[in-house]
Amino acid sequence: MSPAFRSLLTAASGAALAAFVSLAVAPVSGQPLAKYRAPRAADGHPDLNGIWQSLNEANWDLEMHMARPALQTRPGPYGPVPAPPVLAMGAVAAVPPGMGVVDGGEIPYKPEALEQRNTNREHWSQLDPEVKCYLPGVPRATYMPHPFQIFHSNKAIFFAYQYSGAVRNIYLTDPGPAPVDSWMGQSFGTWEGETLVVDVTGFNADTWFDRAGNHHTEKLHVVERYTRTAADVLSYEATIEDPNVFTRPWKISMPLYRRLDKGVQLMDFKCVEFVEELMYGQFRKSPLPR
Repeated sequence: MSPAFRSLLTAASGAALAAFVSLAVAPVSGQPLAKYRAPRAADGHPDLNGIWQSLNEANWDLEMHMARPALQTRPGPYGPVPAPPVLAMGAVAAVPPGMGVVDGGEIPYKPEALEQRNTNREHWSQLDPEVKCYLPGVPRATYMPHPFQIFHSNKAIFFAYQYSGAVRNIYLTDPGPAPVDSWMGQSFGTWEGETLVVDVTGFNADTWFDRAGNHHTEKLHVVERYTRTAADVLSYEATIEDPNVFTRPWKISMPLYRRLDKGVQLMDFKCVEFVEELMYGQFRKSPLPR
């Protein structure tokens, strides 16, 4: 290679590298990247239509946690081992590790409520409402291992969940206090710029937040925030308060992802019939062996 050609090649490589570096640092040293602006729905607000799903371990445990041998354990000779009700499930009942979705890392329980959480965890198979196919409540319906669909028009917003056929109508005019406590509560939605804010009240005390026994009473109040931050991503936040259980309000946050599978739709998972034997089998004229 001649000295002149080598010099020319070096100069060209240096120019290409400088151009690459300038592009790479442009968002930092120059103008920031433009903020995502979601497509508009018929009412002029961000379009939230679609089938969405979480991708995390929140339904196992909202807090950060290491892997555990089972959802329900008992003391063993060298540490916890699976409790008899879940022993035959082996690795299927083992808890995968999770980074947690609680801002600050820890749920601020009152001491007596923390004791109840621990009791719930020790008796998971008998007490978790999910085991009996009860409606999941809010916010748990959002991060169960099932998709949900948002229907958004200029007059209404409706959420449909695959799990147990749960649904929510998001009132856009304040309906006043909930006439009765219910599994999914009463939802009132307003818009704050690009964010749908849903105020949820009127809960019963019969749902949990996850499989780890985190719980609440009928005083639960949840404020959700849905913000479309990319074409196929919703940022989800939920601020939770219950003066009977927690020392202060606390928040969870996570991304939700649009399902892009070909022909994707909500399927039927009406699990009530799947737990009839569990709940009522002992009332058979000739009960099956357990």
